Amino acid sequence: MPQLPGTDLTVSALCLGANVFGWTADEPTSFALLDRYLDATPSTEAPFVDTAESYGDGTSERILGAWMAARGTRDRVVVATKASRGTKEHPLAAAEIRSAAERSLRNLQTDVIDVYYAHYDDETTPLEETVTAFDELVQSGKVRYVAASNYSAARLVEALETAEKIGKARYAALQTHYNLMERPVFEDELRDVAVDRGLGVLPYYGLAKGFLTGKYRAGEQVDSPRATKASAYVGERGDRVLAALAQVADAQGMPVPAVALRWLADQPAVVAPIASGRSVEQLADLLPMQDMVLTDEQRALLDEASA
Repeated sequence: MPQLPGTDLTVSALCLGANVFGWTADEPTSFALLDRYLDATPSTEAPFVDTAESYGDGTSERILGAWMAARGTRDRVVVATKASRGTKEHPLAAAEIRSAAERSLRNLQTDVIDVYYAHYDDETTPLEETVTAFDELVQSGKVRYVAASNYSAARLVEALETAEKIGKARYAALQTHYNLMERPVFEDELRDVAVDRGLGVLPYYGLAKGFLTGKYRAGEQVDSPRATKASAYVGERGDRVLAALAQVADAQGMPVPAVALRWLADQPAVVAPIASGRSVEQLADLLPMQDMVLTDEQRALLDEASA
């Protein structure tokens, strides 16, 4: 049962990315995805859904809010959203954070956000102002825990130390780009900070923009809005990683994407990888990662192939 460190949140081993809601998944499809995810989450864990005010300019939040209202599931779901930068001049200024949180609360049809991220760092605003604004949301009961996304290691440490110095709520989690094809930034810089400071890590692009599903190979055309970005990983190293994934998936009797996500979930400080599907069929290939157990040999194989 994954626990977000420093919180009372016991969440699912897979965090469902809601970035596709209103983009590649219309509202009925998004409802079906959420229904399937809810059904597949063990009763001892809370379904964990990740969105942001910038996803579809609020559309993703509104779809999630409508689904929770229609299904009466708000009390069971852990909701994470983000104060995004958009076209804001100072996105993490106090006034911007307050107004962003109020918009998200309305979109989500809820009175509290479980995990509220700074979507991107904002070096134009003093960290003390940002930290204080987030703390005010926690003290008012509108946000339970605050978190950081896309911060450098140095800025993350500075933000944590600022919060501790002035006695305000500190970031409990970090969302960062990390997967079998993208390892150095997290492993060389951010991992030690997360481990030392007790932060839970929620990696996004857990499937390397779809590449780790195994669909993208040299000379093959894939009908997907992510095809161009995913195809950037095609090559010798990508082939090596996909071959290792296929070997482990065959031994496990599991889908390749689930193996990639399980490897990620097993890494130090990682609480749950974030991944999305634009159909229930795609989601079905991700869900088995929740119960999968990789052997030490299988993890070592994937480590070596992706090094």
